[in-house]
Amino acid sequence: MAIEHRSGLFPYLLSRVSDDAKKPAPLVLFLHGARDRGTDINVLLKWGLPRFVDESSPLPYVFAAPQLPEGQTWVDRESDVIALLDNLITSQPIDPSRVILSGFSLGTAGAWHIAASHPTRFAGLVAVSGRVPTTLEASQLAALKNIPIQIFQGAKDEKLSVENTQSIVDSLRGVGGTVDFTVLPEGDHFIADEVYSDSKLQQWLISQSRRTSVAV
Repeated sequence: MAIEHRSGLFPYLLSRVSDDAKKPAPLVLFLHGARDRGTDINVLLKWGLPRFVDESSPLPYVFAAPQLPEGQTWVDRESDVIALLDNLITSQPIDPSRVILSGFSLGTAGAWHIAASHPTRFAGLVAVSGRVPTTLEASQLAALKNIPIQIFQGAKDEKLSVENTQSIVDSLRGVGGTVDFTVLPEGDHFIADEVYSDSKLQQWLISQSRRTSVAV
């Protein structure tokens, strides 16, 4: 499907639902990993969720993927990510109660931080090959209990420990969170193509709806 290149607080990729959509659509906001930082936004299209969206027929959700400059992190740009989200909700036919935040690697660390800091903004969180920031406090983890979470990790990922991730999963479940943790037995760190192309996850992205009111 057609992906547009936009600019603002960040350069970002945007794909929209078909013009004949009769009601506001979900939004999937994707935060890329460290190696895709820079000034050439086309690198995002080489793999993972951006490539899946680019190569798919029109999807039933709006997709946006901003790009960081070299040397920055998503935690650094938290307020700008939220500002981009606000802009997208204003300018696109998006249902603000159906916003999914997803990240890969460095983007996952950002997604955890941003979702925990703004828990009423998101209907779901998808974390792929990324660790939970150690700066998150217990109260912030507890704030995630109302956000359904999907976590994906490769068993052969040399950068991450399945045991450490399982500990976070147990903590989230302990405060009442809804968490699915999928370990790909043969997967390494770079599992994004396999994860995002899965039909069950694609269906999950459009089936979540936030129960609490929007905090602006």
